[in-house]
Amino acid sequence: MSVRHHLKILPEYFEALKDGRKTFEIRHDDRGFKEGDTLSLNEWQDGYTGRSIDVHVTYITDFKQKPGYVVLGIQKKVREDDDRNI
Repeated sequence: MSVRHHLKILPEYFEALKDGRKTFEIRHDDRGFKEGDTLSLNEWQDGYTGRSIDVHVTYITDFKQKPGYVVLGIQKKVREDDDRNI
């Protein structure tokens, strides 16, 4: 069963995701991330900016990460209520 996780993301990382240059997230695995989950990444700069992007988790590894951290391979999703990528 896939889960939607709502997470904060700083503007410089948000822009790299939006532009397609960033295809991974490194996160503390306090949520039990699984392949197939959706991350709703909400831009945060001294508060929520109102911009968000949804990504699909395609791969997970903890190789060479600090204990409790994972690398999430991600792919941008097209929102169901929008026919374009953000």
